Amino acid sequence: MMLRALHMLACVVALLGGLSGGTAQAHEMSMAEMNVRETTPGEFFWQWAPAEKRAVADDLTPVWPENCTTEGNLLHCGEDGLEGTLSVKGVGKAYSAALIKVTWRNGESRVFTITGSQPTAHIHHGGDDRRGMGEVASAYTMLGVEHILAGVDHLLFVISLLFLVGFNRRLLWTITAFTAAHSLTLALSALGWLVLRPPPVEASIALSIVLVAGEALHREQTLARRWPAMVAFLFGLVHGLGFAGALKEIGLPENHMLVALLTFNVGVEIGQLMTVLAAWALWRVASRWPLFVAARTPALYGIGALASFWAWSRVVAIFG
Repeated sequence: MMLRALHMLACVVALLGGLSGGTAQAHEMSMAEMNVRETTPGEFFWQWAPAEKRAVADDLTPVWPENCTTEGNLLHCGEDGLEGTLSVKGVGKAYSAALIKVTWRNGESRVFTITGSQPTAHIHHGGDDRRGMGEVASAYTMLGVEHILAGVDHLLFVISLLFLVGFNRRLLWTITAFTAAHSLTLALSALGWLVLRPPPVEASIALSIVLVAGEALHREQTLARRWPAMVAFLFGLVHGLGFAGALKEIGLPENHMLVALLTFNVGVEIGQLMTVLAAWALWRVASRWPLFVAARTPALYGIGALASFWAWSRVVAIFG
């Protein structure tokens, strides 16, 4: 039996997508980067890395450890050095996270990450870089989760797959194929080995939703119904390029680039599994209510219509 309750979730998501903006671009995230370098003992020079849209300082304000005072871009920390708790006001609004790289006079450098869910970092000198790696991994995992859960188009594609396949053994293979495909193109694109313009990618993502929602409406055994894993894999290649576009906006740290790439993808998978589990829980509860069955077809038409509007808007953007 096909899903009986997912229509409710789909309708809500579709409505939010319609209200969130005409073309429903992928959720925009960004990572601010700061470089802090020790010039003389206890004295540091700090600055934000240049941003494309506007000065980072307009949106973010660092709050340094108590023993440090600032004078413009100079940081005076005295004999104690740069040690203590650092936070950044404004993270979670214009910027999803702030990456702070501190380099001491002896050449040692550490990376510290500030996010909305991890609002402070303990700055310390000495030891290896494992803690910095852990902080980068934590930050990029959360950014991956944030992207998939805030990306209405990706969520609608996953929901359309659930309508197409249902909660059965084939769903495992279908989700696995989708994961493998978008992980592949995400890595290739993020590392610069596969480069495509964003507008065609975004248009293709919208078209993938239209096609899967349309296939879910058919009762006969179409190709997509026979081989949903193959369809999920092919479309997953395109969605991976969309994830890579979001990751490009955030940026990858020079240190721990592979860690950031891997954990961002892990975060995407966590968000995807959260969506599937939430849909399964809803299905378990609402499958007892026959009234929900009647809304399945209108929900799929709603998803298809919204995705069609996105597709046309994004095709226009290609030639705009």
